[in-house]
Amino acid sequence: MKYSPLIACQAQRRKSATGSSWRMGETSIQVKGKWTYFYRAVDKFGKTLDFMLSEHRDEAAASAFFARTIKTNGWPEKVVIDKSGANLAGLQNINWLLLLLYGWFWLIEILQVKYLNNTIEQDHRFIKKLTRPMKGFKSFQSASATLDGIEVAHMIRKRQFSTSGQSAFQQFAALAA
Repeated sequence: MKYSPLIACQAQRRKSATGSSWRMGETSIQVKGKWTYFYRAVDKFGKTLDFMLSEHRDEAAASAFFARTIKTNGWPEKVVIDKSGANLAGLQNINWLLLLLYGWFWLIEILQVKYLNNTIEQDHRFIKKLTRPMKGFKSFQSASATLDGIEVAHMIRKRQFSTSGQSAFQQFAALAA
């Protein structure tokens, strides 16, 4: 639990390049009997871009997630989201910041198409499969660390790191070193 966030940070730095069309969604995780929200983004090929656990599902959390994802992965051309108003408001907030602060007229295209978001929804099942038997977490830090570890394991499984013939254990050991 202690080293999982550090390994996730290394994984973010070492992952291979991703596409410019993103799918973004969130899933709910129970922590101390309350629902928290695990934000995730993948590209159109299913490669994990970023993930973040938040106590709230609102514009501020969505904006923070998008800002963090853009910082580590660059600017997307378009983002596909579900019908969540918080995600839409967060993306519109990022677009307004682009326009007002930088005078950037190349805005992020926002799509709310249900079937295009199936990639991210199918990716959520691996997290649900592992967290559902736990029936929730005792603390926010343990939930965040556990989810970081699960995501890094899935990034290794999806072969997101540019490694030549290394086993999954060798890839994990390289991240931990």
